[in-house]
Amino acid sequence: MFIGHFAVGLAAKRAVPRVSLAALFAGAQLADIIWPVLVAFGVERVRIDPGNTAFTPLDFVSYPYSHSLVLLAVWGVVFGWIVTVATGVRRAFGVIVALVLSHWVLDWVTHRPDMPLYPGSAKYGLGLWRSVPGTLVMEVVMFLAGLAIYFATTRPRDAIGRWGFGLLAATLLIIYVANVTNPAPPSVEAIWIAAIAGAVLITVWAWWVDRHRDVI
Repeated sequence: MFIGHFAVGLAAKRAVPRVSLAALFAGAQLADIIWPVLVAFGVERVRIDPGNTAFTPLDFVSYPYSHSLVLLAVWGVVFGWIVTVATGVRRAFGVIVALVLSHWVLDWVTHRPDMPLYPGSAKYGLGLWRSVPGTLVMEVVMFLAGLAIYFATTRPRDAIGRWGFGLLAATLLIIYVANVTNPAPPSVEAIWIAAIAGAVLITVWAWWVDRHRDVI
């Protein structure tokens, strides 16, 4: 799951219009923001295994601290509190927690059984990644729906709000297609470096363009 997570962040703008899209994206992607850092330090493990599923060559060997349901609830409460204090929007707490937990639900749908409930628990997953067409349809429909909700909630104030956001949406789609069509990454190090750099870029970009859009 990739653009499906961003779709949920886009849609959440309607619930908390005063909260930056950057915070909403970070909430929906928090598991994947924490994960590459833990992989870099050897706390969690991923293996490059072409054919592991039809959709990705990655075998997520162990990620109990970034992707287990219980720990995501903890991360969600912490991040929800930070966003609530920073914005003064009391409703943000529940929305952010829901976004963080949505990551587990969406990954449970797409991943093979590698999603833990808590560190050391059994692992679960419905395995939609076994079908490339099924995964593409689900995520693209979600992304288009998220964009539609965001467009119904905000309007561009200037060219940055219009074209900067359009370029961000196009970039997310290009990254998604590249992940599907490109060969397996050359190393685990390349995975976590790209993941950290991408998270920083997309979060800052979302903050920038969202500042140039007004809530309707």
